[in-house]
Amino acid sequence: MEQSLTIIVPALDAGAVLGATLDACAEAAGAEVLVVDGGSGDATRDVARRRGARVVESPPGRGRQLALGAETARGSWLLFLHADTRPAPGWAEAARVFMAGPGAVGRAGYFAFALDDPSPEARRLERLVAWRCRALALPYGDQGLLISRALYDAAGGFRPLPLMEDVDLVRRLGRRRLAALPVPAVTSAERWRREGWRRRSARNLACLSLWFLGVPPGALKRFYG
Repeated sequence: MEQSLTIIVPALDAGAVLGATLDACAEAAGAEVLVVDGGSGDATRDVARRRGARVVESPPGRGRQLALGAETARGSWLLFLHADTRPAPGWAEAARVFMAGPGAVGRAGYFAFALDDPSPEARRLERLVAWRCRALALPYGDQGLLISRALYDAAGGFRPLPLMEDVDLVRRLGRRRLAALPVPAVTSAERWRREGWRRRSARNLACLSLWFLGVPPGALKRFYG
């Protein structure tokens, strides 16, 4: 049975990177593409419309934007992607095979993490993320999330959190309902280059640790910046 797919991309001032992501999304012929804009002051909405995406306006906050995108989507399957994350060639076929597989409606898929940087630091971080996914079952939002509407609703969907909305959802899904897809998604390394590889990674790890210690998302957002 052919499944309908909606690709949901939350965006805020993402005009410089969104085009490449939407170009990659075009590999899934016939998929609905929603760009949920959180009040951009740049060309984000124009970039989205020029590439045939439907633009939905939302209050800022990625958790809110993702939840609104899911509410608006028409597809029986949902693929959540960050605006600076583009799935590699072959992703649409991998997604099709996953969606058609036995029991797929009760599982969620995620891509391998990759960065658009040739440095050893980038390869090291990719290996650490791969370990985190294997050992802790914690893929992040920059790896995408492919999930049936039925499972998304059953798990309670994205909550309107200012930060850690991805970890919150995958924790509710749990290890047994998560599956790695055999294709990478390439994320911009600009933030690591700008802030420093060690500093950015340390901040991400601190946020995750504080989240598990029960620090409220609003406080984490102020810390994360």
